[in-house]
Amino acid sequence: MAYADLVAIGGFVTLFSMLLLRVPIGVALGLVGVGGYAAIRGWTPALNLLATSPIRVLTDFHLSLVVFFILMGSFATNSGMSREMFRAANAWFGALKGGVAMSTIAACAGFAAICGSSVATAATMTRIALPEMRRLGYRDDTATGVIAAGGTLGIMIPPSVVMVIYAYITETDVSQLFIAGIIPGLLAVVMYMATVLIAHRKGLPPGAPFVLRDAMVALSGVWAVALLFIAVIGAIYFGVATPTEASALGALTTLLIGVARGQLSARMIRHCLVESLRTSVSVFTVLIGAVLFGYFLAITRSPQKLTQWLVDLDLSAHGTLALILIAFVIAGCILDTMAMILLMVPIVFPVVMHLGFDAVWFGIIIVMVAELGMITPPVGINVFVINTIARDVSLTTIFRGVLPFIATDILRLILLVVFPGLVLFLPSTM
Repeated sequence: MAYADLVAIGGFVTLFSMLLLRVPIGVALGLVGVGGYAAIRGWTPALNLLATSPIRVLTDFHLSLVVFFILMGSFATNSGMSREMFRAANAWFGALKGGVAMSTIAACAGFAAICGSSVATAATMTRIALPEMRRLGYRDDTATGVIAAGGTLGIMIPPSVVMVIYAYITETDVSQLFIAGIIPGLLAVVMYMATVLIAHRKGLPPGAPFVLRDAMVALSGVWAVALLFIAVIGAIYFGVATPTEASALGALTTLLIGVARGQLSARMIRHCLVESLRTSVSVFTVLIGAVLFGYFLAITRSPQKLTQWLVDLDLSAHGTLALILIAFVIAGCILDTMAMILLMVPIVFPVVMHLGFDAVWFGIIIVMVAELGMITPPVGINVFVINTIARDVSLTTIFRGVLPFIATDILRLILLVVFPGLVLFLPSTM
C-alpha cells in the first residue's frame, strides 16, 4: 500500500475519532487537513496553507451572501413574521380536519423562504404551533412530528445556507441551486400535508369553521414575506441581481420592514447583529476547515481513487448513485448536516460528475438527504431542538411522530432521482 494511502486512511480514522469525541467539525477538518498535508509535503508548506486559507475564505466576496442570509433570517425571526405566517396559514387551512397541522407545514415553508435554516424554523414553530395544537387536542407525537418534518423545509426552500455551502465546495452556480429548490420544496409541502391526512388521520381533531373575511384579513398580514421572497428570489431568477446582491437586498428589506412596523427596536437590532455574527463565525470556521481538508483530499487523491474503485465495480450509473445515496443516508443518521456535506461531498462529487449527472440536480438531492438526516435517529437535530424547547415530550415520542415523514422523504427522494426534470425545469428557464 502506498504511503499516501496510509496517510489517507490514518486521516479519516483520526477525523471520525475526533467527531465521536465531539470536536467541532471545522476544527477537526482543519487539523486533519493540515496534519495530513504535512505528513506528505512537510510542515512548512502545510503551515503556509494554514496561514493563507482562512484569509482567502474570509475575504471571498461570494461568501458574503452567507452573512446576509443569516442576518435576514435573524431579522425575520425577531420581527414576528413567523407568527403572522402561522396565523394566515391557519385561517385558510384551519377548517380542514388536521388543519392546524397542515397550517404548521405551510407556515414552515413560508418561514423557510426568508430564513434558510431548518433548526431556526423548527425552533420557531415549536414555540408558535405546538401550544395551539395541544390546545386543540393533537397528540404529542403528531404535533411534534409535523413540526420536526416541516422544519426541514428550511434548507430546501431558497434561500438556503446549505445550498450556498454545497455551491462553494463544488463550484456550482448558487443561483441555479436556489431556483432548482423551489419545485422540490413545494412538492415536500404537498406530500407532508398528505402524510398528515393519511398517517395521522386517527388523531386529528376537526377543523374550525372557515370565515372568508378573516382569511383575507390574515392573508394581508403576510405581505412582508411575499415581498421578501419576490425581492430576493425574483431578482436572482430574472437576472436583476446576483445572489450576493440579492442577499444584501433581502437583509436590508427585512430590517426596514421590521423597523417600519415597530417590531425591531435599536436594542433588538443589536441583538440580531450579535446573533448573526456568532452564527456566521461558526459557519466560516467550518468552511475554513473544509478548505484545509480539501488540500488533504487533493494530495492523497482520495476522490480519484474512490471514483476508480466505483467504476471498477461495473455497476450502472444509477446503481453507483444508489450506493452513494445509501452512504449519505447512513451518514446522516450519525453526523450533523454540515459535517456530512463537508466530509462526503468533496469525496463523491467527482464520482457523480464522472457518471454524467448534473451538478445542480445532485446538489438538490444532497439537500434532500440532509433533510432526511435532520429527523432520523439517533442524531436527528430537529428532534433534539424540539425536545429542548418542549422538555415534557420525550425523544421517543417525537421520533415516533416523524416516522411517517421519513417514509415520505424517501419516496420524494426516489421521485427526484427518477424524474430529474422536477429539479432542473426551472433552472433551464433562467
